[in-house]
Amino acid sequence: MRLLPLFLMCCALSAGAVERVSVCFNYGCLAQSEVEISDERLAEIGRLLKVAGDAESERKAISTAVGRMLAWAGEQSPIRADRGGNYADEGVYGRMDCIDHSTTTTRLLRLIEAKGMLRFHHVLDPALRRRFLLFEHYSALIEEREPGASDCGCDGETETDPSKQFVVDSWFFDNGHAAAVMPLARWKSGESPGESPNENE
Repeated sequence: MRLLPLFLMCCALSAGAVERVSVCFNYGCLAQSEVEISDERLAEIGRLLKVAGDAESERKAISTAVGRMLAWAGEQSPIRADRGGNYADEGVYGRMDCIDHSTTTTRLLRLIEAKGMLRFHHVLDPALRRRFLLFEHYSALIEEREPGASDCGCDGETETDPSKQFVVDSWFFDNGHAAAVMPLARWKSGESPGESPNENE
């Protein structure tokens, strides 16, 4: 009978396990808030990604996963007020610019990568596009790779191939919407997502 309280305590600790992630807001990561993502919710993301049988379908799953995780973060932080772009929520506490989005989305992607949920991609540092010398825009960035391939080269540094890189840009949409995923080259040219958030072609 003495084992029962110990067993119940262990179950309670297991049920309450969470991962903590800092989300940025108010432009330029001026403010940050720590949010929690439960193991149960991470398992939901894991199931979403597990059904992806190739890189293209994994990108679609990543798009949905990022939107879902940002929505959960919005339940616990001011980013619930964020609206797509920089004008619909101008002056609102919790608004996010592209620096906030690229930083936060990269953190979320690194979390699911660390959990072994990405089989066809690995996470890179955010990408930058610059137009007319004045306008800069950042986005989270992933790179396609063969399943089971090493992320690193012989020198210990990450090898990258721009032709296999895709932005994961959550800035275009309101909080909780699936992120735009499109080839880096198209994004660099100034392209914005169309009606669908998944721009894998």
